[in-house]
Amino acid sequence: MAWHQISVVTDEVTAPEVSDFFSELGAVSVTYSDAEDEPVYEPAIDQTKIWTRTRVTGLFELDTDPDIVHTLTFNQFVGRPLQEWVAEVLQDQVWERAWMEHFQPMKFGERLWVCPSGQERSESGSVCMTLDPGLAFGTGTHPTTALCLEWLATHSVEAMDLIDYGCGSGILAVAGLLLGGKYAHAVDIDPQALEASRYNAEKNNVQARINYYLPEQFSGVIGDVVVANILAKPLIELAPLLTSLVRPGGVLILSGILNEQAEAVAEAYRQQGLEVGMPISKDDWCRLDARKVG
Repeated sequence: MAWHQISVVTDEVTAPEVSDFFSELGAVSVTYSDAEDEPVYEPAIDQTKIWTRTRVTGLFELDTDPDIVHTLTFNQFVGRPLQEWVAEVLQDQVWERAWMEHFQPMKFGERLWVCPSGQERSESGSVCMTLDPGLAFGTGTHPTTALCLEWLATHSVEAMDLIDYGCGSGILAVAGLLLGGKYAHAVDIDPQALEASRYNAEKNNVQARINYYLPEQFSGVIGDVVVANILAKPLIELAPLLTSLVRPGGVLILSGILNEQAEAVAEAYRQQGLEVGMPISKDDWCRLDARKVG
């Protein structure tokens, strides 16, 4: 099935209104992207990032008339900044091919493969996690996820309870279980992330050893290994909570941190009484490993 992809550049005030209007016109999805390479600053936990010049992109079914969408949109926002209108037909195979180009089998440590369906690897002494396009927002291709997968693949998690806080696609929880973890708890603010985590757990036959929670549903659970691949600001804000989730003697793995933010994050967890190691860097990002002294 093909789609109409329609986008326009506007300012940060108008962008949410255009997004809502695209949805009213029948868009099946609407996304924001940076229109001019503006540096990324972290939004609050419950906010969506909108840039000074934001491209709003709507995906419409093929029977939609782009000219009508154009006319209605410009009539709705007379006098508002609407620039660089683009309407194009997007074929499904374009999505799949682009995904396959960026996601090839990857190996972490000596024990973990992460592979697309149909490209699984089988090696003695290693395990293979299988992911599919569409639900794999978080495949190990980003440095922050790769840093966490590398930790799991190079440390023993045998018979341990794991918590994946901010689980996204759930691949850290699934990887931990494939590597010998006893049980995993996947937590995220987005219900769709929990659905993706559930799908990936079933795809890798570990669904019997994992539970899924929204943050408000998650309480009374502690883990031997807690992984939080989020961003520096929420990691700092969540320091007391995340520390409380770690069993004495357990480990807290923190990622989603830019190199220049490492010290601020580390200090927040030192204040909680954790022993924080030196940052482990990959490109512009780093991981912090912290231990809760028993």
